[in-house]
Amino acid sequence: MFKTITQNYRVGMYIRLSREDGDKGESESVGNQRKIIERYMRENNLKLIDEYVDDGVSGTTFDRPEFNRLITDIESHKINMVITKDLSRLGRDYIKTGFYIENYFPEQEVRYISILDGIDTYSENVNNDITPFKAILNDMYAKDISKKIRSVFKEKQKQGEYLCSIPAYRI
Repeated sequence: MFKTITQNYRVGMYIRLSREDGDKGESESVGNQRKIIERYMRENNLKLIDEYVDDGVSGTTFDRPEFNRLITDIESHKINMVITKDLSRLGRDYIKTGFYIENYFPEQEVRYISILDGIDTYSENVNNDITPFKAILNDMYAKDISKKIRSVFKEKQKQGEYLCSIPAYRI
């Protein structure tokens, strides 16, 4: 881990998990992300202002309720630092992810930290240089998983297998 300069940072902790675990209450992964970020904040003496959790929302879209609230809080100057467990939690759309990291956060004077990727937009390090490539890989991963899931459903459909989780009607 790397140490940060802690002066005047008001932190927004952003946690996201895609749809797979979204309907079972708070998922274990959300709790794990929270613990990683909380430990990082303790080690670096950072002050948490708010937590933003999109549990059950795909990273391929940036139209997420808590992400939108995070943006509102950035624009009202409530927070000036965003921390995620890793870059894929911010998003899996490499163009939009790049927009936030390269344009939006700097324009708003917001520091972004991705703990496990070692990304810190206010420091000069090699991890920042490879951020666009990581964003592309995160995007490709989401597209690849989607393609695989669709092919499984298509095969089940061809086999006449049941595809719905809840029947549309009762007999």
